[in-house]
Amino acid sequence: MLRRILDGPIDLWAFGLALAATLAAAWLAARIARRVTVVALTALVRDTVSSASPQVKRLLRLVAAAAFVLAVSVVLVPALDLAGLRPRRGVHLGNVVDWSLTSGPRLLLIAILAYALIRMTTLAVRRFEHEVSVGSGLDALERAKRARTLGSLIERVVTVLVTGIALVMALDLFGVNIGPVLTGAGIAGLAVGFGAQTLVRDVISGFFMILENQVRVGDVATINGTEGLVEAINLRTIVLRDLEGTVHVFPNGAINTLGNRSKDFSYYVIDLAVSYYDDPDKVAEAVREVGAALQADPVFGPSILEPIEILGVDAFGEWSVKMKTRIRTVPLKQWEVGRELRRRIVKTFDQRGFSVPFPVPATAARPSPPTGNQ
Repeated sequence: MLRRILDGPIDLWAFGLALAATLAAAWLAARIARRVTVVALTALVRDTVSSASPQVKRLLRLVAAAAFVLAVSVVLVPALDLAGLRPRRGVHLGNVVDWSLTSGPRLLLIAILAYALIRMTTLAVRRFEHEVSVGSGLDALERAKRARTLGSLIERVVTVLVTGIALVMALDLFGVNIGPVLTGAGIAGLAVGFGAQTLVRDVISGFFMILENQVRVGDVATINGTEGLVEAINLRTIVLRDLEGTVHVFPNGAINTLGNRSKDFSYYVIDLAVSYYDDPDKVAEAVREVGAALQADPVFGPSILEPIEILGVDAFGEWSVKMKTRIRTVPLKQWEVGRELRRRIVKTFDQRGFSVPFPVPATAARPSPPTGNQ
């Protein structure tokens, strides 16, 4: 059998030594490939990968076996050459030396440039996350969360692109015809593009939604007519929970209308029904006093950003005048402040004797106007 592999006289000791060296090198290559795979998986999933997991163990065994076989096929013939034997076929030591002096430096340069690009991208993303998250409070936490989401996406995209390009260039240096590889990748990319148009649209829409800070976790938003609290913003979907506790999941690419009710600040708007028998100026003055007292309150005052606004008489109804007023609050506090404002307005109107407007049938006698508010 050895005669089919070797030419000339056969030295069994030399053959055994070359085979042992080959197996040792292949074992070392398999261990390195296994370790590199674990590190790559850890970087990809952003968490420590357990090698005890059945799925991970199968993958590591496959990678290690492939690296072992590849190392044996590459190292065996040069090892036999070094042992003084003459193998009939294979990559001889002279060819390996020639390749190392010509294509080897280029392969090393490709690996160094690929690593440098990935490392530079990681450092730039880390700097971006640090600059964006400077400060304290909820706003800084939201900015940091948004920066981490974008940074993770950018890192993964750059890593995949750079690694793919480096592998294709390395295959070309090893003499592999990369034409079919590029053609197959193009066809596969075209097929995936047609089949995953909706997914790509959702991801791109989610990226720009996070980049432009249109809505944040914790905001109250109205999406396609559904209102709720934003519980999660992902690259593909956004999750709302409405007042009844129902969870609504919207693909980012399917969002036609988005209204953020708690971005930067909020307004609570009240349409007051004022009787025709009451003086609108006196009613407005009473509302201003209520708003000032509410703003001075130690519980509700910190949530109010500006004094209450009386926008004036907005409409004439059949049995009342519509007076519009609003108060500006910090985000998500408008309902709490608005309910207390309504309670105080009701009590103040009752104390000052303002009429409660109500519809009067045409055949009924009209009530006499109050004497205290003429």
